[in-house]
Amino acid sequence: MRKKWTLLTSMMALVFVLAGCEPLLVLDPKGPQAERQANDIMLSIGIMSVIVIVVMVILAYILFKYRASKQPDDYEPPHIHGNKWVEIVCVGVPILIVAYLSFVSVKSNYIVESTPEGYENQEPLVIYASSSDWKWHFSYPEEGIETVNYLYIPTDRPIEFKLYSYGPITSFWIPQLGGQKYAMSDMVTTLHLAADEAGEYMGRNANFSGKGFAENTFNVTAMSQADYDEWVDEVHDTAKPLTEDEFETLLEPGHLGQMTFTGTHLEFSPAPEHAHNEVSDEDSDESHEHSNHENHTEEETDHSGH
Repeated sequence: MRKKWTLLTSMMALVFVLAGCEPLLVLDPKGPQAERQANDIMLSIGIMSVIVIVVMVILAYILFKYRASKQPDDYEPPHIHGNKWVEIVCVGVPILIVAYLSFVSVKSNYIVESTPEGYENQEPLVIYASSSDWKWHFSYPEEGIETVNYLYIPTDRPIEFKLYSYGPITSFWIPQLGGQKYAMSDMVTTLHLAADEAGEYMGRNANFSGKGFAENTFNVTAMSQADYDEWVDEVHDTAKPLTEDEFETLLEPGHLGQMTFTGTHLEFSPAPEHAHNEVSDEDSDESHEHSNHENHTEEETDHSGH
């Protein structure tokens, strides 16, 4: 009896504790991309819940129907062959579920990788988000502003993030605005987001990148376009310019607070926006000269041979 009361008390305590928890950020979307992903998560949870309930009901039925019972000593159970309908259901239903979830996942992937729905006709705000050990640098080329470890964005406007890293691979993630995406050192990846509501959101690096990974976070503030423009003007009036020496210091491993500068590091340390299969003009010229040098060498070898 004591064990039953202990178990019941523990379960009730767990229920009260969980009831006081804040909602999961991924299930509290504040933008169209995050809303799409939250709907997919809830759809998956719903389907899995139905599967679990059905399986548990069938299990209870089987355990009750085919439970051990008193039979004569000479009793021999009948030999039962497989049932084709049971086999069809056991194989066909999982195939249908997987096919449906695959279709939903692929469709959602194309949606979240493009401009947010409802914002197709608006000019996006381009922000270069680069990471270093263990901080985030946000460059606003249109505004001529750079921030460290915090991000200001206008609501009701598409945001186009250009992601890359000055160190190991990181993952840019604002759970209430959309999914995560990798930032790498030798290429730029693009992430489309938008905020429908003003507020403060949490952002972080979701990919382990060393001992300072746990504190590799940043704050996101979404505000109206008027408030955003006012912030831009205030930064130009109060912030100091970002120099190359200052930026090199910021790249050194360590944690920093929030910082604001006028100008961006893109002026002297541009983002690696070339594709892997593209060759720059300088590399092309060097390759052409190298090829010409090899051809001349081969011609000289042929003449000397003659």
